[in-house]
Amino acid sequence: MYETNIKNALWWTYDIPGNIGWILYLIGIGRFLAKSGFSHFGLAVLLIIPALLMLLGVIELVSERICRLDRKLSAIRFWRGFGALTFGGLLGAVFSAVTLRSNYSTANGILMLTGGILCFVFAGLIAVSFKKVRV
Repeated sequence: MYETNIKNALWWTYDIPGNIGWILYLIGIGRFLAKSGFSHFGLAVLLIIPALLMLLGVIELVSERICRLDRKLSAIRFWRGFGALTFGGLLGAVFSAVTLRSNYSTANGILMLTGGILCFVFAGLIAVSFKKVRV
């Protein structure tokens, strides 16, 4: 089990930019795909992987919130929620940097890079507030 004692105000301070991050990433990838029309198929697949991880994390965290498990989570729920969201943000930032470096789409690359960084940092800050506890 993983448990956190983070205060609500701090949770929301981290949660809002983290949510903005994954949303920005999804908007950026949507714009990239619309613009490129899968002409850069390999890069498109690479960019979709972090998006899927972020969505998996968000879906898990929403289901945890519905079940009122947001402060005390089983290991599988913790890693499926915060782990996927944090790792997806990190991968999104790295892959977006590749997009920027290759000059495929500067504006969308910046949007995805910003979103990936926000998602990684702020989901990670909530994740590190959780401590492993014995049941």
